[in-house]
Amino acid sequence: MREYSIPPLAEIPAAANAADVVTRRAAEEPHAVMLRRQRADGSWADITAAQFRDDVYALAKGLVAAGIEPGDRVAIMSHTRYEWTVFDYAAWCVGVVVVPIYETSSAEQAEWILTDTAAKAIFVETEDFERLVGQSRDRLVNLQYLWRIDIHLHDLIAAGAGISDDVVAERTRTAHAASLATIIYTSGTTGRSKGCEVTHENLLTVSRNCFLGPLHGLAQLDQSSTVMFLPLAHVFARIIQATCLEAGVILGHQGDLSQLLPALDSFKPSFVLAVPRVFEKVYNTAEQKAIGEGKGKIFHKAVDVAVAYSEAMEAGHGASLGIKLQHAIFDKLVYGKLRAALGGRAQAAVSGGAALSPRIGHFFRGIGVPIVEGYGLTESTAPLAVNRPERQKIGSVGQPVPGVSLRIADDGEILARGKSIIPAYWRNDQATKDAFTPDGWYKTGDIGIIDDEGFLFITGRKKEILVTAGGKNVSPTLLEDRLRANLLISQCMVVGDGQPFIGALITIDSETFGPWKERLGKPARATVADLRDDPDLVAAIQSAVDDANSAVSRAESIRKFRILDGDFTQEGGQLSAKLGIKRNVIAKERAADIDALFTR
Repeated sequence: MREYSIPPLAEIPAAANAADVVTRRAAEEPHAVMLRRQRADGSWADITAAQFRDDVYALAKGLVAAGIEPGDRVAIMSHTRYEWTVFDYAAWCVGVVVVPIYETSSAEQAEWILTDTAAKAIFVETEDFERLVGQSRDRLVNLQYLWRIDIHLHDLIAAGAGISDDVVAERTRTAHAASLATIIYTSGTTGRSKGCEVTHENLLTVSRNCFLGPLHGLAQLDQSSTVMFLPLAHVFARIIQATCLEAGVILGHQGDLSQLLPALDSFKPSFVLAVPRVFEKVYNTAEQKAIGEGKGKIFHKAVDVAVAYSEAMEAGHGASLGIKLQHAIFDKLVYGKLRAALGGRAQAAVSGGAALSPRIGHFFRGIGVPIVEGYGLTESTAPLAVNRPERQKIGSVGQPVPGVSLRIADDGEILARGKSIIPAYWRNDQATKDAFTPDGWYKTGDIGIIDDEGFLFITGRKKEILVTAGGKNVSPTLLEDRLRANLLISQCMVVGDGQPFIGALITIDSETFGPWKERLGKPARATVADLRDDPDLVAAIQSAVDDANSAVSRAESIRKFRILDGDFTQEGGQLSAKLGIKRNVIAKERAADIDALFTR
């Protein structure tokens, strides 16, 4: 059993509240830019600390005027936007518990969350969200208010105009470190999702220890800033939000993923936040463009040089003169253009939510944008471990965040302890009891190893380990990560539990499929279903499978694959909010395809 911990850099006072940053920043530096808000024309307006305090207090007064009391639960269902951050801090200023609902949630899921928390009100962004919640309005006996952000927010603020700042200040003091700040529901691939009770202490422990510790370098970048486009319903985005405001990092919002690149271009962040799939998309898009322009060989050589350059950095001996010269050439021809696509100022990136392919990690570090990969769960208020820009091991998820202890159990499961771990699941004593060992360690459900320097490597998910008919234990994660790095592959799921060999379901990326067809002379209107057995497509996917298989033993390798005629999406219910595959859902929906792998 191996254990590793790093002492905390910040202790949270018992009276602390996550909302304290609003008044503190406004008092200390009222004219400092705290956030930026995107205008209709795509430009960005600065929001100072004083302006943010005024916006937060105005909404907080509106909540008081509406009769929202300390401890009440108020939900929000919205894409990432400035108003969400204002709402979070306004709610915390008046002792309210925030209940986020994913914008991809079904009516049944939303009803469950609103019912389980006995939410008194909900903010929704769109008419569709209003209609979705309205389907169960007659059954939501505790729900008094359903507010549309763009319609009712102004009226709510106007209603609270007569309430004094002193009332808000008094209400803020009703919440303390141990008080609930937000209830975040897990994705729940099976059964009812569980509500994680995240306290003010949880939020402050992580945010303050992160910016004083592993993310200190990002906060110290010149005019440090970032654009939040991850869903704020997810714990990763919420903790980044809190960390940015605590650390003085300028925060912008962009909730439309299709507008991400234009937003990065206009905002020009000093570091980028994303899940691995976004970095894979940036890489694949650049690769596809280079191939389409007849520069595929140059691009692939540039990739090899960037990877070699990064690997030499990690080895500690530095790149050879030849690699350095090639790197300098490709920096002008290739790498600079990729950095420009990220806004031109990005000096680093932060990735979470799923495993990042080591090759992608080496590539981005090699072009001058090291990706800081971390690991955590909703139950740990996001990061348990994280790499540092100046000290990282690609392929690992870094060392424990200050204040966190990690232990590897005898069966390989990662156990965690620290003040970032939630105290309980909302109204679910049995789930809380099952989540902890008798001596108080949280059971993550993930399998991993800790090296001699305390770097954590995730090797699989305990519940996702496949056991073949021959008794071989196979973790699907590594194979899936390697496959998704291929520009033609959108999603995949490795299968084979109880079977004589390992197989894979693979979906084709719609953005790269068209250019691929054109390049190989395939009919423009041909669908994936039409070309599923096409020798060229099969050969391309087989090449990706061969690459993935090179990372594992023969017993763990993929012997057969099946190309599906659709994709896995959040809207379809096959992907979680952090873009991870929901195995049980896919296994049920694609049972015939899985059977076909093992019966033909």
